[in-house]
Amino acid sequence: MKSMLKMTAAALLLAGAPVVAQTLAPPVIVIVDLDEIVNTSAAGKTAATELQGRIQALQNRANTLQTQLQTEAQAIQAGQANKTLAGAALETRARAFGERQQAAQQELGRGDQEIQRARQFIIKQINDAAQPIITQVMRERGASIALAQGATLQNSGSLDVTSDIIARLNTSLPRVSTTPPPATPPAPPTTAPRQ
Repeated sequence: MKSMLKMTAAALLLAGAPVVAQTLAPPVIVIVDLDEIVNTSAAGKTAATELQGRIQALQNRANTLQTQLQTEAQAIQAGQANKTLAGAALETRARAFGERQQAAQQELGRGDQEIQRARQFIIKQINDAAQPIITQVMRERGASIALAQGATLQNSGSLDVTSDIIARLNTSLPRVSTTPPPATPPAPPTTAPRQ
């Protein structure tokens, strides 16, 4: 008798499970292409134009430094070849050349880092401004999930809300700063008190 009651209770529980599953509404999903937002929004396009100017200026500086270093290297080689540059004078000039070459590499490296920091700052500003807009569009569409375009294998175009977000972002954020705040130096390591 007890086993019959247990079986009946189990059957009732199992019969009720599909009813619970059927009452849950399917999730509504929207797809957002964050790269497209950064690249085609008004703020993104304006910032890209400004950043391209910096990239071109850095490239021009690299070309100038390369020309100067090539000229110096050729002068040193010519001095060695015709024996007008030897001994201590050659060593001094070669050392100075190496220092200028290293300084040029460091200068260009800093310039590249500044451009990368500016690019990251631009992306952060656009993403920060887009988040409340994405939330608003989700509410309007009754969506419970917003996925990045890159996180999907395939999706229907009707799920993509990127153009709506870009239109709203263009109104709320027409431009961004391309100058990131100063980098904060890393905190000095703390030393444990001696006991």
